[in-house]
Amino acid sequence: MGYRIDALARLVEQFASLPGIGKKSAQRLAFHMLSLTREQAQQFAEAILEAHQKLKRCTVCQNLSEEEICPICSDEGRDRSLICVVEDPKDLLAFERTGEYRGLYHVLHGLLSPMAGIGPDQLTVKELLKRLGDGSVKEVVMATNPTVEGEATAMYLARLIKPMGVRVTRLAYGIPVGGNLEYADEVTLYRALEGRSEI
Repeated sequence: MGYRIDALARLVEQFASLPGIGKKSAQRLAFHMLSLTREQAQQFAEAILEAHQKLKRCTVCQNLSEEEICPICSDEGRDRSLICVVEDPKDLLAFERTGEYRGLYHVLHGLLSPMAGIGPDQLTVKELLKRLGDGSVKEVVMATNPTVEGEATAMYLARLIKPMGVRVTRLAYGIPVGGNLEYADEVTLYRALEGRSEI
């Protein structure tokens, strides 16, 4: 059987169930938690419970919010004619960190993946289309990741949105700053050429 402490094993299992956390990382996190004072551990547990209790989806963009309508959707200074569609709230935060984008967002909470049983009904597609109904939105930017699922989701949404008279654009992908052309794959180089702009 080997050496096992059930309470520690359960804690490791919980950390290992998180995305991107392997067995060794889970063990490190578990031992770190055990090194905290009881008060620190209590604060950590309470922060998780508070987030679960207080956070909900914004009724407009589906981003996480403590209010019915999130601060971004409530901001009258935002460009309401532009919506950037992202996979999840982490992607939205990445755009906000740039400080450059001033439009609104729509969070899908996933991507189309028939193999995983994720279809349009599991995403916030209906909510997005409803937002486009009043004619105030002029452009929707597809900012899904350049994966098979991301591309399929962007193409599916574009087919639904274009007949509504709304311009649909895609993020330009290409060579990262500091990258070397010699090491870029063919798809990346093609995307870089397609997304070229005037200087």
